[in-house]
Amino acid sequence: MLREPIGETPEASAGAAPARGPEAGDETPAREDASRVNRFAFKLANVNGTGSASANSLLMQAIFRMGIPVSGKNLFPSNIQGLPTWYEIRVDKDGYTARTARFDLVVAMNAETYEDDIDEVRPSGWVLFDSSWPLKQAFLRTDVSFLGVPYAKICTENFAEARERTLMKNIAYVGTLAALLDIDMGVVEDMLREKFAAKPKLMASNAKAIRLGYDYAKEHFACPLPTRLEAMGGPPGASPTADKILITGNTATALGALYAGATVAAWYPITPSTSVLDAFTELCEEYRVDPETKERRYCILQAEDELAAIGMVIGAGWNGARAFTATSGPGISLMSELVGLAYYAEIPAVIVDVQRVGPSTGMPTRTQQGDILLCAYASHGDTKHILLFPANPEECFHFTVRAFDLGERFQTPVFVLSDLDIGMNDWVVPRLTWDDSYRPDRGRVLSREELDALPKYFRYSPEDWQGVAARTLPGTSAKGAFFTRGSGHNKLGGYTERPDEYQEVMDRLARKHWTARNFVPPAIVETRPNASFGVVTVGSCDLAVREALAELATNGIVGDYLRVRGFPFGPEIESFLRRHDRMFVVEQNRDGQLRSLLTLETGVAKSQLFSVRAYGGLPLQAAQVVREIVHQIRETEKERPA
Repeated sequence: MLREPIGETPEASAGAAPARGPEAGDETPAREDASRVNRFAFKLANVNGTGSASANSLLMQAIFRMGIPVSGKNLFPSNIQGLPTWYEIRVDKDGYTARTARFDLVVAMNAETYEDDIDEVRPSGWVLFDSSWPLKQAFLRTDVSFLGVPYAKICTENFAEARERTLMKNIAYVGTLAALLDIDMGVVEDMLREKFAAKPKLMASNAKAIRLGYDYAKEHFACPLPTRLEAMGGPPGASPTADKILITGNTATALGALYAGATVAAWYPITPSTSVLDAFTELCEEYRVDPETKERRYCILQAEDELAAIGMVIGAGWNGARAFTATSGPGISLMSELVGLAYYAEIPAVIVDVQRVGPSTGMPTRTQQGDILLCAYASHGDTKHILLFPANPEECFHFTVRAFDLGERFQTPVFVLSDLDIGMNDWVVPRLTWDDSYRPDRGRVLSREELDALPKYFRYSPEDWQGVAARTLPGTSAKGAFFTRGSGHNKLGGYTERPDEYQEVMDRLARKHWTARNFVPPAIVETRPNASFGVVTVGSCDLAVREALAELATNGIVGDYLRVRGFPFGPEIESFLRRHDRMFVVEQNRDGQLRSLLTLETGVAKSQLFSVRAYGGLPLQAAQVVREIVHQIRETEKERPA
């Protein structure tokens, strides 16, 4: 029998936002253990530009160091400062750390959003606020406890400079939360020493602010709260966070590019992908500079726009460099013409798409999976591209390496589709590993000796079993010189407008793309006894979908699971789809783009695929998935003949 918290809601199917705040009323799926120790969520509401990021990061990292599974979601505006910003932290000892929208505790530091922030607190939860000014009576709830700390007054009395008072007010709530939630102060102090080792004055002021907030809480409140933290240690290696790291997807992507041997990057700044190139630049400055000559062995170019950036990448790839760009949806739109050139002329290129909300400018600081079809068929005419779908920063690292290998093996553009949630938020993932025996897969590249042995070289003939013809690199040999055409050409590389010659080349490109299905990362497939349906998803939906499946199973609703990790689709995907009469395709866009791609590129009937969509711009919640699947199952049962 279904518990009511996971029943359907009218807005779940349409993706509509409720009246008060985005996705208000969504609940984290309940589990049998009702304990709130190491199983709760709290939200920090602030104003952008007031230095809250440092305080929030400190809290997240302290919890991680206590060995507790944790996630942090930074919800920030697209302007520089002045608008509301939130940071959501969820801890769960069982590792369920997808986003939730109801909180056990809210730190309300922005008077402009008090009403919505207080509304998101669970019954019997807590609101921590700056009591230097009284709360309006209209904001008070009888089912919530209010904890007032006069942060502004305390900081005015203890810090001299105006800017310092503003910044330290946010740092002070770290101390208060340490007392209320039982965060290990030793861990907090260690982190302060690490961060400010070279800045003793800053370390002193931060430590003072934290201690002020901590002491006030200890003196005025019953600490810790029933909702609290408890270190998860035990024997060496037994902690849930042992051998794990905190890292963003964009940093992991940059590391992947470095380890893959990329030496050229061209880009134009765009949220949320800019930090990929920021991180890659820092890594190159450390690892791609000759220690003796100080010569830079890399080239990073900020282009005038995205079209120029992809042109530079294609030119570098044609010359034999491993080159890439990072962008988001609007950038992909601008790059499409030259992406088609790289596809047709068969030039390697890696394009990292950190997806955000569209169309047009959309909401630059919100997450979505709205570029799936755009990237799969980017450019005019008949084009199909290799896509990789990481679900977390660990996969961003490994898939970026794979993208360079695939790009050169198949001499084609390869897209890595991350998103803002993965790219800009800290995730707890296994420590990144590397095989030192790795050698880049450069594909079919002819050496001078191989060219000398040929009677004549043709760029697009003969092809191998994968549909790939050998390429040459400029300067290797005059015998290997060729003209790269984006216009109609035959298999010998010569210009043509003959239908049969044009079709012969296009058919080979299609065969090449089809062959790539055996080389992209295979889908994750998990089957369960007595499963009555399948759930298919992609990318960052993974955590929420896994949690939803666990919650559904406790109610006797059992489903199998498939996570798509690459396109073209491997045979395991077609096999999974054919095993189920009903499949729910979970994705974060309005139009069901993954569902459409599955319909276009497999033999599965469209009627077997049911969409579960969330596209408001915030990371997916398990409750959204649970409610919509339950709703659709009930609707289907109503339609059955009595």
